Amino acid sequence: MVAYLRGLLSEAERKNGWTLAEAAGEGGPQGMQRLLNFYAWDVDGVRDDVRAVVAEALGDPQTGVLIVDETGFVKKGTKSAGVARQYSGTAGRIENSQVGVFAAYASARGRGLIDRELYIPKEWFADRQRCRDAGIADDVEFATKPQLAQKMIARAVAAKLPFRWVTADEAYGQVGRLRSWLEEHDLAHVLAVPKSQMVICMDLGQRRAHAVIADLAETGWHRLSCGNGAHGQRLYDWTAVEIRPWREPGRGHWLLGRRSITDPHDIAYYICCGPADTELTELVGVAGARWAVEECFQAAKNETGLDHYQVRRYQAWYRHITLSMAAAAFLIITRDTTKKGAPMTNPN
Repeated sequence: MVAYLRGLLSEAERKNGWTLAEAAGEGGPQGMQRLLNFYAWDVDGVRDDVRAVVAEALGDPQTGVLIVDETGFVKKGTKSAGVARQYSGTAGRIENSQVGVFAAYASARGRGLIDRELYIPKEWFADRQRCRDAGIADDVEFATKPQLAQKMIARAVAAKLPFRWVTADEAYGQVGRLRSWLEEHDLAHVLAVPKSQMVICMDLGQRRAHAVIADLAETGWHRLSCGNGAHGQRLYDWTAVEIRPWREPGRGHWLLGRRSITDPHDIAYYICCGPADTELTELVGVAGARWAVEECFQAAKNETGLDHYQVRRYQAWYRHITLSMAAAAFLIITRDTTKKGAPMTNPN
């Protein structure tokens, strides 16, 4: 495992069984394949350790945000666990691919991946023998991507991860059950929703999100940055409208709008729930934090081989992905230690 991690942290262009074995001085990939497929080790325990060390390095109960999102892994053939023709954000189109749902943690101190689940499309469960051949046990049942996200959020809560908000894109935000679950567990959130999303206005009437925002006067918009981007500050015009007149004491509900400066017709919408005294600037900051997970994906794919695997079985996917996350966490710890000026301990 140490050799595998060192290989993931190396400068090798591709980081699969063959190249990792070569970096370790081995004659073939058999040892690396056994690590992913056969050796007995607790992959979920390693996942929990990754979450713990990321929290130790980056944890901040005031600025911490838990982000859920998915990324695709383009694959050939039909035998890899969960592979199907499905939309892949990586490819930007429907492709033969696997899709992983991930949780990332972001704070003012940095960001990192902390959890993962492999999405298995529903059609797979109509053929249990196909599932068994791919290492998917009979007790694994179909779960939607929002259900997988909820499972990871619940694990973060149980582990007492120091976060103040949850955020996600509209694939998750438009799911009422997920929003209700977050409210039931008193988890503040800023979730993107489509413009057609129905919301309860303060007069108890129901309207679509875009209609509510369209009625606002220009004075209701404020130009704010939602964080740093590749080309400087991410500046948009923002507004927040109170919704949902019935609420828990001390809680507030808002419909947040984000408008492009260059194209006023380009508006994104978010349903928000949090402390009643939450300022617009904080809602904007949480909405902007969602880009941190994209940065995590890019870094892990470029630096620690997140998408370089050549495995087919369910368990092997989790093992490679978790070790890639562990390697990425090592980089976070190294960077954090360097910032503090402390001497590095022996990584062995």
